[in-house]
Amino acid sequence: MRTYSAIALIAASRRHERKQVVKEKRHDQQTRLYLIAAAILLVGLGSAVLIYLTAGNAPSSPLGLDPEDSRRYLHDLELYGGKLNVLVSEFMQWFGGLWHGKPLAFTVGSITLGISAAVILFANDLQVDLPVEAGNKGQNG
Repeated sequence: MRTYSAIALIAASRRHERKQVVKEKRHDQQTRLYLIAAAILLVGLGSAVLIYLTAGNAPSSPLGLDPEDSRRYLHDLELYGGKLNVLVSEFMQWFGGLWHGKPLAFTVGSITLGISAAVILFANDLQVDLPVEAGNKGQNG
């Protein structure tokens, strides 16, 4: 049977208290991060719904015909810059269309879901490393 001195018992009690404080701080940080994620989700998705309800469709060309959709334009793009130039031009048109009208609502919603998911994942992985004391590495109790 092992006997402990009063100093060893006090030290063990303090270590236990420190571990409890660290666990409580981690729990408080996780709770705050979950609340932040919920706020981001609420504001972002609310904004996306508001944008969707108030926005019209993406504006079309005022002349009724967009010159960038013509065969001649695509031919000239390919002639001067190759197939990659055509692909980059189409990508730029698609990306530019994400920031107007109803597609903007889906963009805002997607970005909101991504950010809130990242905050939740960060909160789940939040761990505070407890300091290891040199004198207690081999002791059990």
